[in-house]
Amino acid sequence: MSEPIVRIASRGDGVTASGRHVPFAVPGDTMLDDGALAHGPGHQQPPCRHFPECGGCQLQHLTDAAYADYCTSRVAGALAQHGLKTEIRPPHLSPPRTRRRATLRTIKAGGRVLIGFNEAGSNRVVDMLECHILHPQLFALLDPLRRLLAAILPPKRAGEVQVTLADQGVDVLLKGVAVEGLDAIEALTAFCEKNGLARLSIDEGFGAEPRYEPQPVTVSLGGVRVALPVGAFLQATEDGEAVLIAAVREGVAGAARIADLFAGLGTFGLALDGQVSAAEASRDAVMALKSAAGRAGRPLQVEHRDLYRRPYDVKELTAFDAVVLDPPRAGAQDQVRELAASSVPRLAYVSCNPATFARDAEILASGGYRLDWARPVGQFRWSTHVELAAAFSR
Repeated sequence: MSEPIVRIASRGDGVTASGRHVPFAVPGDTMLDDGALAHGPGHQQPPCRHFPECGGCQLQHLTDAAYADYCTSRVAGALAQHGLKTEIRPPHLSPPRTRRRATLRTIKAGGRVLIGFNEAGSNRVVDMLECHILHPQLFALLDPLRRLLAAILPPKRAGEVQVTLADQGVDVLLKGVAVEGLDAIEALTAFCEKNGLARLSIDEGFGAEPRYEPQPVTVSLGGVRVALPVGAFLQATEDGEAVLIAAVREGVAGAARIADLFAGLGTFGLALDGQVSAAEASRDAVMALKSAAGRAGRPLQVEHRDLYRRPYDVKELTAFDAVVLDPPRAGAQDQVRELAASSVPRLAYVSCNPATFARDAEILASGGYRLDWARPVGQFRWSTHVELAAAFSR
């Protein structure tokens, strides 16, 4: 008996009403009696030759409309598991070729250097000969990097390449390489100069060390240039960042005193009006944000604070009219418990994990908050990784 595909599971498989998982199936497809898959209107021809082997994308076979539905269903489904419903606004999908940061794998094998994402469910590196998600400036560096790594990557040893698009150009961090001798050092310098790198850092197992940085590397946030520490977190796309900022500004609109928790480099704090107090656990990020705010004359106070070990308590939270939360994937359970017991009128929550967001949202709801709306954001185009911004009020 044929079965329609009714949803997509969190890892990307299509699922029938009976619970059968079908790889590369989309709602609207039909699983036929003979096991074949009849494609529906949500199915498209994947644009990249590397799909589905490359683990960078899991959902290139979805049309934009089907992918938007998937993003919405991930958020709505996570909330439903905790007994919550709200307005789910239309998702924002970052366009192809706009990803401004990525971590790629590399290995020297058979006399060749391979660079790319790992194959799904495997450690095998898929050599990236085209890419429909990376910003063109990042992709353009892959061939020059292959030539450089041919000289400094030990045979049969896996390495890592982190690329980030900064104000000054591409920032590159190489891990697992061996830079020994004058020839290798000269090759690094020549590579950087020829390709106009903003910075090149090397981690030979003892921490990242910048080897080339002709001028301080920065990223512009809220109209302010902030020093970009090596390996620091940055939103994946500029357009996705802009959507998240707009959502946060709406969520805390009118607040005079705002706490920006898990502030990072100031993505949200530097874009907010009013008096902002930022808290962040990374010392490098704290120093960068504090220095940038001071130079720009922004009324922003910055505290070095691990909010997992020492969340703002109820008494401290009385100082704020609104709170912005942007925690890592684990969510902010302890901080949220303090907020649930507080009287803060408005919250804006940015999450990269619908499951932990929904868990935290249930805690807030039990403390008297109303989840006003949520907006899915697909910065990681064609992947199962869905982000969101949401607003709460008392």
